[in-house]
Amino acid sequence: MLVGSYDPALVLISLCVAILASYTALDLAGRIATAKGWPVLLWIGGGGVAMGIGVWSMHFIGMLAFSLPIPLGYDLDLTLLSLAIAMLSSGFALALVSQERLPFWQLLLGALAMGTGISCMHYLGMYAMLMQPGIEYDPLLFGLSLLIAVLASGAALWIAFRLRQNTPYVRLVRGGAALVMGVAIVGMHYTGMAAARFPDGSFCGAAPSGLGNDWLALLIIVVTLAVIGIALLTSVLDARLESRTALLSSSLAQANQELTQLALHDNLTRLPNRVLLEDRIEQLIGKVQRNGGNFALMFLDLDGFKPVNDAFGHHLGDLLLKEVARRLRDNLRSEDTVARIGGDEFVLLVELAEPEDAVTLASQQISLLAQPFQVAGQELRIAASIGIALYPGDGASQQELLRNADAAMYHAKGNGKNGYSFFEQSMNTNARNHLQLLHDLRAALARGEFVLHYQPKFAASGEPIGAEALLRWQHPQRGLLMPDTFIALAERTGLIIPIGDWVLDEACRQMRLWYLHGRESWRVAVNLSALQFCHAGLVDSVAAALERHQLPARCLTLEITETTAMRDADSSLEILGRLSGMGVDLSIDDFGTGYSSLLYLKRLPANELKIDRGFVRDLEQDSDDAAIVSAIVALGQALDLRIVAEGVETSGQQDFLTRLGCDSLQGFLLGRPIPAEQFLDCLSATA
Repeated sequence: MLVGSYDPALVLISLCVAILASYTALDLAGRIATAKGWPVLLWIGGGGVAMGIGVWSMHFIGMLAFSLPIPLGYDLDLTLLSLAIAMLSSGFALALVSQERLPFWQLLLGALAMGTGISCMHYLGMYAMLMQPGIEYDPLLFGLSLLIAVLASGAALWIAFRLRQNTPYVRLVRGGAALVMGVAIVGMHYTGMAAARFPDGSFCGAAPSGLGNDWLALLIIVVTLAVIGIALLTSVLDARLESRTALLSSSLAQANQELTQLALHDNLTRLPNRVLLEDRIEQLIGKVQRNGGNFALMFLDLDGFKPVNDAFGHHLGDLLLKEVARRLRDNLRSEDTVARIGGDEFVLLVELAEPEDAVTLASQQISLLAQPFQVAGQELRIAASIGIALYPGDGASQQELLRNADAAMYHAKGNGKNGYSFFEQSMNTNARNHLQLLHDLRAALARGEFVLHYQPKFAASGEPIGAEALLRWQHPQRGLLMPDTFIALAERTGLIIPIGDWVLDEACRQMRLWYLHGRESWRVAVNLSALQFCHAGLVDSVAAALERHQLPARCLTLEITETTAMRDADSSLEILGRLSGMGVDLSIDDFGTGYSSLLYLKRLPANELKIDRGFVRDLEQDSDDAAIVSAIVALGQALDLRIVAEGVETSGQQDFLTRLGCDSLQGFLLGRPIPAEQFLDCLSATA
């Protein structure tokens, strides 16, 4: 027998090629698993070519590493046929592992088919030497090589299928698996080579005209590495592209989710907004129409929120709204909806077992919000007015239900707030009038429709000492409107702040004109609403108005109600102290009607107490009122405050108040509110 030998370098190279080909196969299997549509066929076809060349190259380099004491060569046609078999076997393997599932019977058949293909490639490559006489094979080693081919194929298919998903450390695991697969493939090849027997006197029929091995090894190595490298590089780049695409897609999906969240939810409270609420109302209407039943739409508006917002700032107001939202949400069932549709307005959408259950639910919400809130270290108290519209009955569409619930809410506010009201058809007319008045009020300031009338104030001696500025609205259609028609609406919407600034500015302007006409001792009195008094810009507004019209601060009297001054006494002391420091005259209006605290009263930097007209009206008939007025006058004198009585309508009242020691009087008996241009003439006429 001819004894062969091996080139150690080429043997080592064949092992490296086998490992590299195995790793490429595993990586390509991962690409095929993530691909969709026609790219799968491209990856299977291209991968089969690259992997087949790799496996075949390992086999052929291993054969080129083998030498006999005779010249050797390889038939070109048979060599190319063995290469084709390697490619087909590789393509079959990749197609098999690209499936979503790989049952055991498919794995077994695949291992037999692939093992047969690899064995055919190997032994056809051996046959390509065209040895004469033919090569003899050791039956045991021949059978062992076939078994190794099948087992290696089965292991390769199973490993490729298991490692095709991109998991943590997948490339490291694939590297270890490629080492095992490469050794198995090389083991099959060299077992088959060991089975070959070359009788003495044999010669290679392909040696004269076939492929020689002097330059073929280098060529195959270069081409194989190039093909496998290109395939592996393409796979890596595609994986990175897919990863970036997936990341971009995930980012876009997240951005879309966030945009949807923003589009359908309120930014501050994360509750559903009007858009989502309207959709849910439509869905619930459809459900009730199909299955029967009923639901309530409750329009909830917070009472007392704006004073909190103005007194403590918008940041704390926002925190309070969040707490209100949380409390409302936690008190409802998961299938119910609470939405914020703007400002301090919330809407509850609740399915009912019976329409009467709406009463219980509304009472629960009112009691719930009446409990104090702890916000940023402050204990805050608010209330709620709720309007209720029921379906079916109070509207056929979501727009109509919302409109009717809103009308019922305003009706609840008109009944004293902190309560609820069911919708009635008559409310629509009131709601339309209310909305029209609100629309007109927003434009009234810009159109110059507000005017001031002035009611004269007289000293006890009968000498005029100034006037109180009283706001009127010269409505283009409704005529002259008194404050009780629109002031509450202005306070509820916050319009009272710009309107109050205008009143302050106009009163200072008019007083400056009187000042220049010689009335230097007069004072003009301006009423401050609770919202104005709590507003952070009040002191600056007063200072700006005085400076703008060059009016001495002593010529301006600011009137605040006793209730407003005592609501937050410490804060009132700070604001009134700053105003008093400017030289502005301060008056406590409606004294005796609130919850007077003498402890705070003596600390307030006030100059004047104003007796409420309610005590003056029945002064002559009611001894209790007379006693109260006497006590107020005595208290004011003890605290060294001027005493002003308003609402004087009879000479008897005038005489009584004068005898008690009131410093000044005002009322219809002495002079009615009139426009500024008539004021001086009227005083001259009465004098």
